[in-house]
Amino acid sequence: MGELRVLGGVMTHPDDPGAAATIQDLVNAALAPAALAVAASDGSLSYGELFDRASEVADALRSQGVDAGSMVGLCLPRSTALVVASLGILQAGAAYVALDPAQPELRLRGLIADSGVALVVAESDLAARLSAGAPTMPLPGVGEICRVGSETSSRHEPGLAYVIYTSGSTGAPKGVMVEHAGLVNLARWHGRAFSVGPADRCSQVGGVGFDAAAWEIWGCLAAGASLVVPPEALKTDPAGLRDWLIAERITVCFLPTPLAEAALALDWPAETPLRVLLTGGDRLHRRPRPGLPFVVVNNYGVTEASVVSTSAIVGAGSEGVPSIGRPIDGVDCLVVDDSLRAVASGDAGELLLGGVSVARGYLGSSELTARRFVDVPGKDGRWYRTGDLVRVRADGEVEFLSRLDEQVQIRGFRVEPGEIVAALDTHGDVAQSVVIAAGDHTDDVHLVAYLEPVGATHVDEDAIRRHVSQWLPAHMVPSAFVWIEQMPLTANGKVDREALAASRPVPVTWIGRTPVDELEGMIVEMVSTLLGLDTVGVDENFLMIGGHSLLGAQLVTRLADQFGVEMSLRDLFDHPTAAGMADLVRDQLLEQVRALDDETAASLTAGR
Repeated sequence: MGELRVLGGVMTHPDDPGAAATIQDLVNAALAPAALAVAASDGSLSYGELFDRASEVADALRSQGVDAGSMVGLCLPRSTALVVASLGILQAGAAYVALDPAQPELRLRGLIADSGVALVVAESDLAARLSAGAPTMPLPGVGEICRVGSETSSRHEPGLAYVIYTSGSTGAPKGVMVEHAGLVNLARWHGRAFSVGPADRCSQVGGVGFDAAAWEIWGCLAAGASLVVPPEALKTDPAGLRDWLIAERITVCFLPTPLAEAALALDWPAETPLRVLLTGGDRLHRRPRPGLPFVVVNNYGVTEASVVSTSAIVGAGSEGVPSIGRPIDGVDCLVVDDSLRAVASGDAGELLLGGVSVARGYLGSSELTARRFVDVPGKDGRWYRTGDLVRVRADGEVEFLSRLDEQVQIRGFRVEPGEIVAALDTHGDVAQSVVIAAGDHTDDVHLVAYLEPVGATHVDEDAIRRHVSQWLPAHMVPSAFVWIEQMPLTANGKVDREALAASRPVPVTWIGRTPVDELEGMIVEMVSTLLGLDTVGVDENFLMIGGHSLLGAQLVTRLADQFGVEMSLRDLFDHPTAAGMADLVRDQLLEQVRALDDETAASLTAGR
């Protein structure tokens, strides 16, 4: 990554990131028409075919009035279609607004309205719903273009590549405007830092609504490598994903921190083709053990600074929590106090990011942009205030300490509790709510909502969950809901969050039935240990007391190891209580006994 210089409190790389270009220019420069560009469940395309398809999309968009300065919604799952459509939007001179089709439809409509786009590229069924009866235009092999707004859509100044929404502390998501210059810088650094070239096969795990997807897609295609998309079911199955990476001969892979930590705990064969495992999105606690056949690289970044800002190879062993590394090419880091003055080396302060990767700001929010994108006395350019407390270690690497506000990371996503509170407070039976992140490790952080009811009204958890799920994506829906007769207050009249956090997050539907036999007792112990709880009820829903897909994968593995049975995540989601899991284990064990009896009987018969 080049030699790091530390000058006057600013860390910067000497490498010149080069003149700005568009990301499609970089991809075009790497073009080898016959080489594989992208492969997924919906087919594969060579680079020549990718550009032909993208050109068709660009022409179709231009026929609908899209030109330089337009913004177009992009709402497709991970697929070849997603890559074709995103490249086509850029080739038309527009910027794409990244919309995750897995999010609730009401939320999607809100993001579309906020962005002001008139056109969205989506799969046919979703396009029909979003367009509300307006005509759609089919795009062969991609989906459909649907008109969702007025004839005159939002415009932008030249240079914008995409807009992606992050959680907002004011109760509404905020759209971050990322420019081509930052995306190009990211792709160029990626190719240099990890020697990515046409011989590489790179995975794409992140969905379009996760900003790491831009790194995965454009970092790969700008280097002329092949992008390979794993099946959706493997995104939350560490062992299955490992097997897929090996079978597909993937050489460069990004995994969000929780998934990467689970993958690092697995056994990997020495002949594994994977040579670089990239991770980021949350605090990394696990170091790779000696002997793994690939290098592990920890990365730190924010959407407002084009995905990645610092990076470091993680050494094997157990010598402390890994750092977040040093600035990547084209990025400046400054550690400051409350007055934006650089702190002494080794002192803690807020991390500011500068350089070519800093985004344009927040879409339609000049006030918020002015608060977070600032000028620093004596320093050139605009700087983004991350809100992260860090310090520069003696070895020159940056160490993440904590957040300066209430923002948390949930499985790689930035979450502002204020946005969840805003959704909860729209329920007519909720007088006041507070959301707190519980847990102290990457893979066990979960959200607990404390609710003060209107009068004596209590609503069951499922009703509250259904209500907020209309607006919030799954990772933002609290895993537990606790009714509080009256919120505890501090001497200053504010909600006493420490008092709330100190109480055990018991869900409102908690059922404390005790195990009826040893099997249920063993499973209860497994679940409570995994979730860090003293105990759980046999009929408590694993997914409602802090469990999620990654923890579920670990539970499935533990059940298999303990009882010699085969269970899938689907089985766990269909039977999420200890009682239900015990029934599945009993059924499988009985089947094994029957099979053994049949085999014994057949053997005796054959021996007569």
